[in-house]
Amino acid sequence: MNISKEQLDELNAVVTVDIAKADYSDKVDNILKDYRKNANIPGFRKGHVPMGLVKKQYGKAVLVDEVNKLLQDALNKYLTEEKLDVLGNPLPKEQENFDWDSDSYSFEFELGLAPKFEVKLNGKKPITHYKITATDEMIENQIKTIQKQYGKLISKDTVEKDDLVAGTFTNDEKEINNASTISLEKIKGKKNLDKFIGAKVGDVVQLKTKGLFSDDHDLIAALKINHDDAHDLDIEVSFTISEINTQELADLDQDLFDKLYGPGNVKTVTELKEKIKEDAERQFEQQSDQRLLNDITENALENTKFELPVEFLQKWIRATGEQPLTEDQAKDEYEKSEKGLRYQLIEGKIINDNNLQVTFEELKGFAKDLIKGQMAQFGQTSPEDKELEDIAARILSNQEEVKRISEQLMSQKLLNYYKENAKLKPKEVSFDEFIKEVYK
Repeated sequence: MNISKEQLDELNAVVTVDIAKADYSDKVDNILKDYRKNANIPGFRKGHVPMGLVKKQYGKAVLVDEVNKLLQDALNKYLTEEKLDVLGNPLPKEQENFDWDSDSYSFEFELGLAPKFEVKLNGKKPITHYKITATDEMIENQIKTIQKQYGKLISKDTVEKDDLVAGTFTNDEKEINNASTISLEKIKGKKNLDKFIGAKVGDVVQLKTKGLFSDDHDLIAALKINHDDAHDLDIEVSFTISEINTQELADLDQDLFDKLYGPGNVKTVTELKEKIKEDAERQFEQQSDQRLLNDITENALENTKFELPVEFLQKWIRATGEQPLTEDQAKDEYEKSEKGLRYQLIEGKIINDNNLQVTFEELKGFAKDLIKGQMAQFGQTSPEDKELEDIAARILSNQEEVKRISEQLMSQKLLNYYKENAKLKPKEVSFDEFIKEVYK
């Protein structure tokens, strides 16, 4: 057997595999001998079928099968030994007048080669790295939410501002008849709010749906209608009051602190605020990091230039698609996937050049940390290592979980690399400022 490569240009090559009779004949003969032993052909005893008849009936199929196996093994071994970084898979070239009755064969494969390039993370301008801070207003709102959550409801006769009012929304035309409890804090506009103030149990309040709530999702829940129906809904509904409650806030005392964070971990309102701020900013950091990953990805794509074997890749897409594709359809598919392919190559080079590959020990350690975080949410703050090992082993026996956790860990390793090597400009913002600036 002989394998040779013709380099057409930096991104394209043709590999030729020459297979001689000596490369496959022994294997084919042995298989046909086994066929002869077991062949069940009318007119002949088992094991006594003439070899000529066996070859006539099975020889061509066995030959084709064995040559193809030999060909694939040889090609894969060659690509590995020569360290050829190919895109897609080798594509067999069409050969006119190919003759399986010949003793020797020659096969040609087109290769699309990965380009050589240097990754450029940094452009002319530094990338903004947001630090999202929890404002005093946000912390105060969170404290109020906690006090409501752990407080108690007190029944009353007359509606006042910020009360919780239970009742039934009705509209005959739209067939609305839904019991709901609404917080007057969510009612939009003084005109709507004034219709509730002073009302009593049994009173009927007439309301316009348009502009009734600050958030349309509250209208969906109140009327029990679907999202499409709620959009620009402008009808009159009746709300018959059945119950009025005010929410007595829980005291900011040690009993509440212990319920929230465990005995003795928080002892003052100041410490509570610090804890809320810390928890909020930890969650904000995940959003900030995701934005940083996205921005660095775009920056690397913009600044790292290289050519791709476009014609080969379009041909490969046509050859491997689930459905037959025209040249124009393959071109469209390539254009849709080109950006992803470019970043896949950039990311792969960063990983290989900086030894960022995920090891099994790192994967297991990362899985255990994830498990500890989840257990902590349910009050298990000090699990034993053996318990973590056992849970991690069960999780890592599932290939889908391994894939998911590996991707998380790799994202974290890349993020750490970017933070150390990309040109960043820190910027401190509130969460509202972050949303306005990033999602404009």
